[in-house]
Amino acid sequence: MSKLKVAVVGGGNIGSSLAFDCALRGQDVVVIEKDEQSCEQSRARVTETAGYAPLFSPLAKGRKPEDILGNIAWATELQAVSDCDFVVENIPENIELKQALYAGMAGFIAPHAVLAANTSCIPITKLGSFHKRPEQVIGVHFMNPVYMKHTVEVIVGLNTTEQTRDRCLEMLALLGKKAVVVKDGPGFVSNRISHLFMNEAAFSIQDGIALPADVDTIFKECFGHKMGPLETADLIGVDTVVNSLDVLYQVFQDSKYRVCPLMRSMVDAGHLGRKSGKGFYTY
Repeated sequence: MSKLKVAVVGGGNIGSSLAFDCALRGQDVVVIEKDEQSCEQSRARVTETAGYAPLFSPLAKGRKPEDILGNIAWATELQAVSDCDFVVENIPENIELKQALYAGMAGFIAPHAVLAANTSCIPITKLGSFHKRPEQVIGVHFMNPVYMKHTVEVIVGLNTTEQTRDRCLEMLALLGKKAVVVKDGPGFVSNRISHLFMNEAAFSIQDGIALPADVDTIFKECFGHKMGPLETADLIGVDTVVNSLDVLYQVFQDSKYRVCPLMRSMVDAGHLGRKSGKGFYTY
């Protein structure tokens, strides 16, 4: 296998970043959105990324944005996944929406394809139960921005076969990604831990202990993190963080995952982070 046809279902921040990264590496990509307006928004995000990526990625230096974008198509119909080897689901962290999507894709995804759930916290075994071939469902947790992250978290569900895992790892290698394989569980490793960081950081702001920049500076300059927890929440999307924490709370029934009221109020106010222009910081 030397070339992939990749379907990215859901072209939000992470989906658009993934589409760009796959296209940058010479793979054919189709981004599937719910309507034409969403397609245009996704196309704008990819175009913006293509403009500034050469500043950060050696792979993008000297590449014309139009050449990269030429590897990407947009569609609004789920049958666009039918000729794809690698199908990555990136829709919002809402289990009802995901159940409807997996049922809708079931008649189109090829038997040889890998269906990768880029979910934040929902168990992969649960998502696999929504698909008629649960053995081909695996979790692949891409981090944002995808083209700058060379390692991904891969989650094996109870029904995921070794064949699916091996094919997935082979495909990720073609995308320049190293995989860390873990077992299934709510939040897996990365989000089970990182969302507690972000939530407690938000509580420290709500309680008046520190300013956002102070919190993030401690994590960056004392612990060596590249980004602080509140910068990370703004990058991911405060609404996405809240939804993920709600999932963790529902599954574990553990109060440590209760959402900081400040973040819920921010979502109500539309202060979602980078994508809205305002979150813990103003952009």
